[in-house]
Amino acid sequence: MSDATRSSLPGYYAFVRSEIEPLLPARADHVLEVGCGQGGTLAWLKDSGIAARTTGIELDAASAAAARTCVDRLIEGDAEAAIDSLPAGSLDLVLCLDVLEHLVDPWRAMARLARALRPGGSVIISVPNVRHYSVAFPLLWSGRWQYQEAGILDRTHLRFFTRDGAGALLTGAGLEPAGGIDTGLEVRRKRELWKPLLARSAWRDLGVFQFVMRGRKPAFAQTQSAPQLAPALGAAL
Repeated sequence: MSDATRSSLPGYYAFVRSEIEPLLPARADHVLEVGCGQGGTLAWLKDSGIAARTTGIELDAASAAAARTCVDRLIEGDAEAAIDSLPAGSLDLVLCLDVLEHLVDPWRAMARLARALRPGGSVIISVPNVRHYSVAFPLLWSGRWQYQEAGILDRTHLRFFTRDGAGALLTGAGLEPAGGIDTGLEVRRKRELWKPLLARSAWRDLGVFQFVMRGRKPAFAQTQSAPQLAPALGAAL
């Protein structure tokens, strides 16, 4: 689906991702959202008093134009290139909500984002679960893997993740796991017979549509002790 087609879908770029609220810090001086759409989520964080400053990165031109009206700074263009230019230690919170699966190298991007975080800062990611029953059952039973206009098998998705793979995006960048939310566990009435299966821990992920996870950058004292730092400080003075 082209960006022009996506822009014509009602609400596609305008969602406010309020489901991340349980993972949010009480306060974040500088918040970045990668793939901010029309800026609704950043505006919500600013209005709620959580974010003091907001920056968005958005590729779609029409959405970027809308976001400029409600975020403090808007970077229009390719996310991976924009991430590479972020100053180290400049951010308190980064949001990557249904964007990492669109990137060529989300692991490198996450490492760069972790570098841009201040000690104690957090990244919240949301990625679709390729193990969801809507993907896994057609693949196992009939060999079908059919790309769609939106959803888990969105035509523009370049990468696919299970729970372990999603978690590795964070831990591989040196971030500590700091909570998460599973979405999409509801099963429609006509599929009542699946509920016992999805309730079993080993099969639970078949009912999860998205993994929403928070990773935290270790605080400074945990990454370098004072005695180790002293020579470097002395050399800099």
